[in-house]
Amino acid sequence: MLAISGYASSAQAAPTCKNGPIQVGAISTITGLSDFSDAPKATKATFDQLNDAGGINGCKIEFTIADDKGDPQVAAQAARDLIDNKGVVALAGGASHLDCAVNAGIYNRNGILSVPAVGIDPLCFNAPSISPVNVGPYTLSTVMLDYAAKDLGAKKLCAFFIIIGGTKEAYANALAAWEKASGKKVALVDMTLPPQGDLTPYVIKARDTGCDAVLTNQVEPGAVQWVKTADAQKISGINWLFLAASYTEGVAKALAYSKQPIYIGTEWEPYTENSAANSDWTKTTDKAGLKKTAFSQGGYLAAKVMIDTISGIDGEVTRDSVTAALKEGKKLKYPMAGSTYVFGDAKAHSPMKSTKVMQLVDGKWTVKTSDWYSLPQAE
Repeated sequence: MLAISGYASSAQAAPTCKNGPIQVGAISTITGLSDFSDAPKATKATFDQLNDAGGINGCKIEFTIADDKGDPQVAAQAARDLIDNKGVVALAGGASHLDCAVNAGIYNRNGILSVPAVGIDPLCFNAPSISPVNVGPYTLSTVMLDYAAKDLGAKKLCAFFIIIGGTKEAYANALAAWEKASGKKVALVDMTLPPQGDLTPYVIKARDTGCDAVLTNQVEPGAVQWVKTADAQKISGINWLFLAASYTEGVAKALAYSKQPIYIGTEWEPYTENSAANSDWTKTTDKAGLKKTAFSQGGYLAAKVMIDTISGIDGEVTRDSVTAALKEGKKLKYPMAGSTYVFGDAKAHSPMKSTKVMQLVDGKWTVKTSDWYSLPQAE
């Protein structure tokens, strides 16, 4: 990965920008359902650092963040504004509940591509115009089941999911992918978890079914409630598996005294680790005064993909030239990610297939897999 300082085009490529700064945008949910602003803030910080170092062959990047407020109409308006009024050449660093579902078709019709920091909606991983830098909850579900069976020795795996929007089919496909690869069956699948409410019936159902590993997509408040419910029921002998959204300091603090075996899958190098893989991201966030979170890792990585893509363009940086460069399918490898990122020209994109599994031990996230735990990149 090229360092930002002294960023310049190679001898083979000379990006130019005769019409001024290169326009890049991001649509994120910042107010409303959630606050995913850590992602685009880190993207901006990475672009700012690039600009401070002179840009790419003298070309600087002007970055616009749009808040979709968790509202489909606002998300559609934001996309039209970025495309028609701002004239963005691409989108990068977004993290939204609904941008992909609302705007994938708009991006495709306008010949513009998006590199989200955090893909959430299933369409983020099933559209020709979008390729996230994160693993995503669906591939990560498959990976975590594989880890539970192979590394934890689980014989009776169960899954409990909250279904929001059109995610039911995506989660079902994730379970089916593991079953096909392993030749085994998930013992129990329950897709009726409530966003709020008493979880006792579900935890007892897992116990009575004889599950020895349970995967759930609960986010921070629900993950804490789930484990505390298991503690209250004095349940033992079950490994609890969570996805990346539960990898937070809040979960670690709230469950510091629980003796339940708790595992989560990361989407990048664990953000709580002071590792060489995180060093440049750490410097970037420190300089900008940003919080160190997994979302900010995604924002940083999306910016790096865009910077490296633009750096390889020989000639004027336009929407067409950036789209062509991304579709070319250049393989981009970053220390922070366990898989090689590639956009490419395909009907769907889900390039990231690797995780590092963390276990919560005495209130601290501890790395369980020093090497990346990966699914095959070719499907």
